[in-house]
Amino acid sequence: MALQRVFGVLLLSLGLVAAHTGQVPLLAWSSHSSLWSPLAAPHEGHVVTEAQLASLLDSAVDSGPHNVLLFLQEKLSIEDFTAYGGVFGNKPDSAFPNLENALGAAPSSLVLPSVDWFAAGAVPAFLKAKLGISPLHVDQNTLQELKLNASLPALLMVRLPYTTGSSLMAPKEVLTSNDEILGQVLSALQSEDIPYTAILTALRPSRVARDVSDVAPEKLGRQLLQKETAFAPLRYPKTGTPKILFWASNFSVTINKTQFDLTNLTFGPGATVDAEKSAWNLNASTLLLKYPNIGGKLLEIRFKMTNASYPISKRDWFVLHTVELVRSGYPPAVFNATQITAPTNYSFSCACVSSEPSLGGILVPAKNATQWKLTIMNFQIQSYQLTNETFSDASDCAGFFSPGIWMGLLTSLFLVAIFTYGLHMVMSLKTMDRFDDPKGPTISVPQTE
Repeated sequence: MALQRVFGVLLLSLGLVAAHTGQVPLLAWSSHSSLWSPLAAPHEGHVVTEAQLASLLDSAVDSGPHNVLLFLQEKLSIEDFTAYGGVFGNKPDSAFPNLENALGAAPSSLVLPSVDWFAAGAVPAFLKAKLGISPLHVDQNTLQELKLNASLPALLMVRLPYTTGSSLMAPKEVLTSNDEILGQVLSALQSEDIPYTAILTALRPSRVARDVSDVAPEKLGRQLLQKETAFAPLRYPKTGTPKILFWASNFSVTINKTQFDLTNLTFGPGATVDAEKSAWNLNASTLLLKYPNIGGKLLEIRFKMTNASYPISKRDWFVLHTVELVRSGYPPAVFNATQITAPTNYSFSCACVSSEPSLGGILVPAKNATQWKLTIMNFQIQSYQLTNETFSDASDCAGFFSPGIWMGLLTSLFLVAIFTYGLHMVMSLKTMDRFDDPKGPTISVPQTE
């Protein structure tokens, strides 16, 4: 009986541990821009806690629309997206076309692949306390009868079941049905031109088994809800042979603590940037990006590069020297670029080019730049020897000795030092010259009275 009790307690403990390690994805997007910084999403493998999730949602609710739409699914896991999604490429076989289109078109979005499911389950209560109103349960039909006001807060909740009463319905069909509901609800809001922030998450993980027959071989890898690079890089000139190529996954400028997201204005079909005033020759080039309306004013960003031959290396190198920002009503701001150089027949790429010291500080403020911040994620640029209108092989900004390599080297050196010291101590041991003979006479000590 005692053994059964111990075994039962062990199973209960294991069950609680498994419950606490469950994770669900959370996706958020808004009709307002710059609600989340480019680095808001955690690194791969990180599980977002309740406090971290509250911090991310708190800033979005404060600065974004107060019409919040919460899609709460019964069960959902990262495997649902990797098995049945088009990986945000709007592919015909995707079970989430409406969700992918909403995320791709949203000025601001946040993708959290792994959120503690207790934290995700607390999202309704958090939004209720934050907005000061109770959630209103709606569906695609009742939403059309509502009259929302952009100036008054509203919390709308749409429940999306993972399973239905029919056991014959495959998981992909259920997910597709839920995505259609999501699309209808979003269409109703967009038809009324109502600003909103939408959140999709689940109460618990589904832990579905993949149906390999429904998954193409190239999608069997873990995709982590990442978008495919669907947009071509910005090129100068637009027609003919390109002289300059520039691309980034996120491009943002901050002035006086106001952030402007320039990504969609620079890349893709909706880009409005004008780069035709750029200049290029064999020795120097300037990529000039003109944005006609950033906060109501004209903004110009200039990337100044040179191309020179270095006899020691016996090859030509191009160097990005400065990045200049010019805005009406402000003196021109200049950032000196450090370490942005590559052989002329290569492109230059870097995971993060920023003026923030915490992000590497590759851009150093030089003149009138104290009020400005510039961050470019997954930066890539090339100005010379372009072939086939695409980037050449990239010279990366990452150093050879990364923090992980340094940690491994220092740990190895420390262990080698301990081993060497121990070996030296063992080899310095000496045996005694004489030993007691156990067969010889014993030593007698006379006793005195």
